[in-house]
Amino acid sequence: MLYFQKFFTLTVFLLILISSQIAFAQNYQFQNVIGKFNDASSFYITSGGILYVTDAGTDEIYKIDTLGNVLKSTGGYGWDNGQFDNPADVFANPLSVYACDKNNHRVERFDKDLNFVSSLYTRNSDTTEERFGYPLSCALSQQGDLYILDSENKRIIKFNLFGNFVQNFGGFDAGSFSLNNPLQLAVANNNNIFVLDNNYIVVFDQYGNGITKIKTKENLKSIRIIFNNLTLTTEDSVFYANLNLPDFTLSKINLFGINKINDITSSLIFNKTLYVLTKKDILIFKAQ
Repeated sequence: MLYFQKFFTLTVFLLILISSQIAFAQNYQFQNVIGKFNDASSFYITSGGILYVTDAGTDEIYKIDTLGNVLKSTGGYGWDNGQFDNPADVFANPLSVYACDKNNHRVERFDKDLNFVSSLYTRNSDTTEERFGYPLSCALSQQGDLYILDSENKRIIKFNLFGNFVQNFGGFDAGSFSLNNPLQLAVANNNNIFVLDNNYIVVFDQYGNGITKIKTKENLKSIRIIFNNLTLTTEDSVFYANLNLPDFTLSKINLFGINKINDITSSLIFNKTLYVLTKKDILIFKAQ
């Protein structure tokens, strides 16, 4: 278990690492498997229980219900609106879907039925502060701000709900909070931004101020926050924390009823159900 306590100094929220010890693991039992993918890269779930999955192998996005029915798909290789060249990440809410089109250096927005809405591209902008390239991850805050992981410049770019540039942070000038190899981000309900950076979890507030850096011993691949459920994944393990608790506790999840998984891409928890994305499918587990 990684154990943290929360403190307040003036109006700045600080999350300070207190100690590390063994956690009581969460237990989940395998139920079934849904989906069929070529090389799934990311997924997300809305409050209505709809899953959106990006497939880097087919350059498509799939809209799937929790029974595994494919409700719609869109995309295909290309650079026109609604097409992709390696969709690296996806974020969704009940109204919109955002996909990081990595090699086209843009974030594409769709409505809930995967109809193309708009594209955000700033790589050739005259304003260097808003440029991003090879986006690896994106997420919306509760206020509608869009955060994009700019892997080309190793920083986070923030745009408001109108698509206007607000700021960037985590770049080379961020001191001890400079990002070295950022992989994925997630936004909590309190609008704090969690970024995977090598074996660190780096936390910023909504204004780009560094809060804490949490060092782990794991080779982390993915981070997801659904409501207050945070999940972290490696190739063969899933870790969980309830962000609604006063103390931050990160526990390893025990997966029962299935052989060891060696190709986990991502995971998330929704309604006491754990969804584990592999390159080929989604494994579903129920809390015991």
